[in-house]
Amino acid sequence: MVKVGMIGGSGFEDPGFLSGAKIVKKGTPFGHLSADLIVGRVGDTEVVLLSRHGRGHRIMPSAVNYRANVWAMKDLGVTHIIATSACGSLREEIEPGHLVFPDQFIDWTRGRKSTFHEGDQVVHISQADPFCRKLRQILIETATAEGIVHHPKGTVVTIEGPRFSTRAESRMFRVFGGDIVNMSTVPEVVLAREAGICYAVAAMSTDYDSWHEGNEPVTWEMIVQTMNKNVENVKRIFFRALPRITDPHCECRTAVETALV
Repeated sequence: MVKVGMIGGSGFEDPGFLSGAKIVKKGTPFGHLSADLIVGRVGDTEVVLLSRHGRGHRIMPSAVNYRANVWAMKDLGVTHIIATSACGSLREEIEPGHLVFPDQFIDWTRGRKSTFHEGDQVVHISQADPFCRKLRQILIETATAEGIVHHPKGTVVTIEGPRFSTRAESRMFRVFGGDIVNMSTVPEVVLAREAGICYAVAAMSTDYDSWHEGNEPVTWEMIVQTMNKNVENVKRIFFRALPRITDPHCECRTAVETALV
């Protein structure tokens, strides 16, 4: 059975687009979730919504309880997660307003909990290809069919935040091979793989970060304006992709079995 979770923020906090929506409160071994879960249906697919930063964006990226959020999704039987994220573009061709479906990440965070296993068992989870290949392909094909401008792959650099990058850092990330930069993909993607959940990101380019001398440095107001314009495109992809997510079997679901020490 397939159940799809969506972790995001602005534009997805209103359960109005779900039928039979109800709020579900969950406790976890890792503490409180960012927000109560919203469970409902889109057509024949059961959907679970979660606001990553809490309603009203009140939780900064470093303080998000990623483990509790992903654990709760797993506990509710979620098999696939489509995450949304605002991002800064590190490449001229990824213009503000474009979508990116990253296939790699660079972790530039510090001190975030990136595993569920902290007792007497160690998990060395593979992250060579961190995002679900099948789920990414569905999103890419859906965006193509809908005529939405997108980039089918890219490397996302996840920084600690909540501050934005200096110009020197932004230029460094470009040299590293980064294509976009955000504050939320890691450790969410890693924990999803440990939990046996297929995971992919629809990243919304909102600005050129701070490396681009010809543009104003990124501000929060700039991000919000571009996200508000782009959220309908992400919703279209989400709605159109859901009926195509039918296969509960994937290598993501069993990756942890070969990672346990």
